[in-house]
Amino acid sequence: MINVNKTSAQQIVINELNIRSADRSRKDISYWRNALTNAESVYNPNRTRLYDLYSDIILDGHLSGVIAKRLDAVLNKELCFETNGARNASFDGLIQSMPFRELMKTILQTLLWGVSGVEFLPGKTFAFHHIPRKHIKPELGIIAFEQTGNTGLRYADMPQVWIMGDPSDLGLLLKCAPYALYKRGGLSDWAQYIELFGQPIRVIKYDSYDEQTRAELKRILDESGSSLSIMLPRQADFEIKDGKQTNCDGNLQLSFVKALNEEMSITILGNTETTTSSQSAGYAQSKVHLEQQLEITRSDMTYTAAMLNSPTFMSILAGYGYETAGGRFVFAKDNDIDYLKTRMEIDRQIAALTPIPAGYWSATYGIPAGE
Repeated sequence: MINVNKTSAQQIVINELNIRSADRSRKDISYWRNALTNAESVYNPNRTRLYDLYSDIILDGHLSGVIAKRLDAVLNKELCFETNGARNASFDGLIQSMPFRELMKTILQTLLWGVSGVEFLPGKTFAFHHIPRKHIKPELGIIAFEQTGNTGLRYADMPQVWIMGDPSDLGLLLKCAPYALYKRGGLSDWAQYIELFGQPIRVIKYDSYDEQTRAELKRILDESGSSLSIMLPRQADFEIKDGKQTNCDGNLQLSFVKALNEEMSITILGNTETTTSSQSAGYAQSKVHLEQQLEITRSDMTYTAAMLNSPTFMSILAGYGYETAGGRFVFAKDNDIDYLKTRMEIDRQIAALTPIPAGYWSATYGIPAGE
């Protein structure tokens, strides 16, 4: 058992770190490539630039939306603690608390970032601090004092610290980053197109020798709005190539942004139709996409339960005074109604041929077993 209260005499790890602000400078595909190279370096791996990029791209509205959808699909499921197969109500307060929900969210975010870390705080109440991911060096097994440094504290020697994730995993956001960067450029091009061709262009011609007329026309244009205006001598030849024959309404930029959004949806959710609809979408296609997302949700639930039931976290809870012996966290059965209808028809036919144990009905349909 890890005695969390014993760490009260120790220095809180996060207080020893030199925390830096996220880099908000302009980023492009070359930045992503260089950041990936730094993170995958064999001799001096460093994820600082990559995680700065992640902090930037999650500001994208579509990406943040699909991430929240994936996380909420697990966070909103009913969870309980069972001791020897029976629900233990003494854990209900912990499970329903905000710190515990935040911990579950952190566990799920490990799939996005590749690594996460928390430091549990001494005391009788369950509480923790997030460890900045840029300071976690899983390849070296340390929490670095500086985000770009290689010296720090070995987290294997700190029982109150829990580092999650595979040292070689860089997270799903690695795949989303180029799409988010291209989308940002595509939206800029679209905004420029609207600025140029969203309003009529005013062209005024004047005699090159008539400076008084030129000055008067310029005053009129300045006072009559902000639409694009051009003044030319009559002797000049003017032609604007607006690209309207192939992109008269901006559909080129719109289709580009939609394609990038779909790629991010597929990366995070495994589908597109549960978030947006396409022209070819139908009930059957949407149903298939929903089934794909349900499979990912079930996988996330299994992953979350495995992390909560790990010896490390069980020992942490025991340090806070919770009786964890012989117990485990269990998600309530997530019933797929369409699947259960088909299953019920099959089970009825089987039940008419041979007796079915009561435990089967309880396990399959989530019905509490009778005596």
